[in-house]
This record gives sequence, structure tokens and C-alpha cells, in this order.
Amino acid sequence: MAVKTINAELLAKMFLAGAANIEAHKAYINELNVFPVPDGDTGTNMSLTIMAAAREVTALESPTMKELAKAISSGSLRGARGNSGVILSQLLRGFTKVIRDDEEIDALTLASAVAKARDTAYKAVMKPKEGTILTVASGAAESAAQLVEETDDIEVMLPKMIEHMEEVLAKTPDMLPVLKEAGVVDSGGQGLVEIVKGMYDAFLGKEVDYSAITPKSAAPKTSTEGSSEEIKFGYCTEFIVNLEKKFTASDEEAFKNYLSSIGDSIVVVADDEVVKVHVHTNDPGLAIQKGLKYGSLTSMKIDNMREEHEEKLRLEAEKTEEVKADEPRKPVGFISVSIGEGLNDIFKELGVDYIIEGGQTMNPSTDDMLHAIDQVNAEAIFILPNNKNVILAANQAQALTKDKEIIVVPTKTVPQGITAIISYQPEITAAENAEMMAEEIKNVKTGQVTYAVRDTKIDDKEIHEGDIMGLGDKGILSVGSDIETVAFETLKAMTDEDSELISIYYGEEVKEEEANALLEKVTELYPNYDVDLQYGGQPIYYYVMSVE
Repeated sequence: MAVKTINAELLAKMFLAGAANIEAHKAYINELNVFPVPDGDTGTNMSLTIMAAAREVTALESPTMKELAKAISSGSLRGARGNSGVILSQLLRGFTKVIRDDEEIDALTLASAVAKARDTAYKAVMKPKEGTILTVASGAAESAAQLVEETDDIEVMLPKMIEHMEEVLAKTPDMLPVLKEAGVVDSGGQGLVEIVKGMYDAFLGKEVDYSAITPKSAAPKTSTEGSSEEIKFGYCTEFIVNLEKKFTASDEEAFKNYLSSIGDSIVVVADDEVVKVHVHTNDPGLAIQKGLKYGSLTSMKIDNMREEHEEKLRLEAEKTEEVKADEPRKPVGFISVSIGEGLNDIFKELGVDYIIEGGQTMNPSTDDMLHAIDQVNAEAIFILPNNKNVILAANQAQALTKDKEIIVVPTKTVPQGITAIISYQPEITAAENAEMMAEEIKNVKTGQVTYAVRDTKIDDKEIHEGDIMGLGDKGILSVGSDIETVAFETLKAMTDEDSELISIYYGEEVKEEEANALLEKVTELYPNYDVDLQYGGQPIYYYVMSVE
């Protein structure tokens, strides 16, 4: 029987099934990444992005199409991580723009929504590349446009559209030589196919495992003493028992044991006439009832500690907001993405107001950026993404911020971020600084030394799992088995006759004496260079190095 429309209830199930399917296949998608480095990969980023939207959808009860569209668009925009996640969020944003005002989606609306998804994603990328997720999205739009001319049956359209997407995906190695050399298809395109295939399963009514999708939880409360949910026993209960019979040591022990079974923070102090009782419990009546066994009660006092705690948090939050409102904004602030104790300290010493923990190993989301922006009380805020896979999320946060001027400096590495903030000149405008920083970071070459997580071939280099690799700005510069040797060879490949400064940041797995040995070797080879060694403390990367 033909299926000619999709309502909001079915679309919600389809969307959640798509999210569950990419979550189930994220490890496989990660394996398709060209560079075999142990970092935040495409499958992980796309899964985290769509899961953020899925949590918004699970919070809705019987949503309208408009409510569903808003949850999908807003959730994915704010949860977007990495370039693949941002592009996915833009695909979803474009799709939901078309469907949000309809009660049901027919074949023509579906084709229009898929086309809008493609167009929105292409516009979000400054220099779109073919052979990527964008190409697969474009294939979906072309297929849908053709199919809607032939049928109005969505059950006929969807499998044929998926089939065409898979055909386009299979051709991505022919469009990007680096994919062909590595023997893989585009990982982002594969992720998109998995999402649509999951959606189709739900459309067909197949049983889907939604257990990976965690329901949306309440927003976290800020408190040094913890939230009210952490209060195990909610009622502070106090009373005095006027003894009407002898209260022996064994009676006292039995009373304490009983109170221990229903609460904590127990105090029982007895003399010949009275017993003073204090207990935190979830059922004050039980404590009172037990006390009545020994005599009449007086001075009873029961306080709801959860309510008191919530009120305290509310007052503290109001006070914080008042202080923030009263404080005049400074002209300029800085946000930097960084990971590693040493690197974080360097950025703070250079004047960064807020550090977003993350980078190559975990790409921060758009929401992480927005939270950081909210914490910096400045008219203009410079964001240093320090990773090419974080820039799009920063740009998305910039677009969502209306009350502050946000300048995203397109720093692709930590050394570029350090150069950018060192270059800042307070006497010129934010726009002039942004232009100058963008020029200065072009002079920075970056090398990073890490290990391979799988076998592959790239840049005509055979790489095996466990090999040490030196990564440059545009490819792999060195492969070997010794960390120091690879680091040294990587630096040699980065230097030329115009180089003057070498900076080396050693990671958490490198001992100080090992770093000093490398420094000695580098200083010996480059006696006319300024060579600087600092502790970075970064994970995964033994050394992060720059040449200027």
C-alpha cells in the first residue's frame, strides 16, 4: 500500500532511529578517517551532534511538526561538534525550515526539504569540497527531485534515494585523491547514509533499539555545595521527648539504630527527664512515631532541606546575575580552545579569559562556545579555535550571539592561537586586530608528533599501527618508531632559510629530561634560531612544535 505522507509522530520516530543508527556505526565511520590519529573522529562528532537533537526530541510529548522541527534544528545547532557535526546541523536546519509549517510531509515537500538541506549546508562552508558529506547530500537532493516527478509514494522514494546516496558515496574516492590513496570512502558521507538508513528502518516499522538515546535531563545547577538532588534525606527533623518511663542505655542504642535505618546526621542526647533528637530523614513521621513510644513530644521542628537548598541556590544565582549586571563590560575578552595543563596556563598568562577544554581529542560543541561567551563580560570577544575542526562550531556560535561582538580568529593549531594573542594590540580596533592576527598566523608552521591507531597508506608513506608520526599543516612529514627521531625529522621538514623561531611544547607522556634532550639536539642543529621549550601537558600528542 502506498504511503503518501509522514506525520510528526512518525518523523520523530524516524529521526530518533537515524540517531540510534549512526551511534551504532560510529566506530566504523571513525575507521574511515584518512589520518590514523587517536583524536575526535567524524563518527563521534556526528553522533554527538545528532544525539544532542535527539535528547530535545525525547523531551517532547506528542509534538506538532513545528515543535519537532524546532527541537531538531536547535538541538543540533547547539550540539554541533567538529566540521562534520556542524555540516550535519546545517543539513537538519535546512530540512526543518521547509517542513515546520506543515502538519504532514508529502513527497513534494520531502524533495523540497532535502534540497533546502543541501543548499543550507553548502552555504555554511566557505570553500565546499566535492567528495565529502556535501556531495552525498547533493546526491540525495538530485535523486529526490527526480523521483518526485515519477511518484508520490514516499515508500518508493526513500529506498531509491538511499541507493543513489550509496552510489555517490562509492564515487567519493574518485573525487578526493587522498581518499583513494587511503582506500576509503568519505566518512562524513557514510555517516549521512547511516542516518538516512536508520530513518528508513523506522519508516518501515522495523524494531529499533533506542537505548543509546538518553532522555534530556534538567539543566545543571551551579553550586559549590551540590544540587538538591544530592541531598539523600530531605527533612531535618528535631524534637524533644519528655520521658514517661525509664530510658536505658539499650533503649538509647535501639533508638539510634532505628533512626540510622531511616536517615542520617543522627544526634540522640538523653538525661533522666528528656531525650533530644535530631535526624535527617525522608519520613519525619516515622521518627516522631518512634519517639512517642518513650514519652510526649515537644519543641518539634521539621525543615524541608531541599526547598531551603533550592532557595539558597536561587538567591546565589540572583546575586551572581546582579553582580554581573552591575559590572561594566570590558572592551575586549578572549576565549581559547586548549587542552593540557601547561598550554592552558600559557593561554591564561597571555590574557585569555576563558579556556574551553578540548581540541583534537574532543571537539567542543557550539553550545560549549555559547556558554564560554556568556561567561566573558566583554563588548568584543575573540575566539581562538586552535583546530581546523572547531572553526565552524565557533562561527556558528558567532552567528547565534546577538548581544556581543564575536570575532573568530581562524587559528587551526595551538601555536597559531598563541601567536594570535601575542599579536593583539589594544590601541587598534577589534576589526583591525582580527585582520592583523589572520595575517600573523599565516607565518606559523605547526608540527605534531603522535602515534598511528591503524594501518594505512598516505602521502606515499606506509603506516602501521603503533608507528610514530609527525604531522605537518598539510600532511605527514615523518614516520618512524622513535619519538625523538620523528620529532627531529618533523622539525627539519618545517624549517627553511626564513625561519627564526622554534617553539616546542611537550606532552603529558614525555618526561622533562626527554624533552630537554630534544631541545639540546635542536639547539645544536639550529644555533642561529631562538628555540623555546615549554611544558604543554597535552594528551595524545608527544610534541606540538611550531616554526616561525
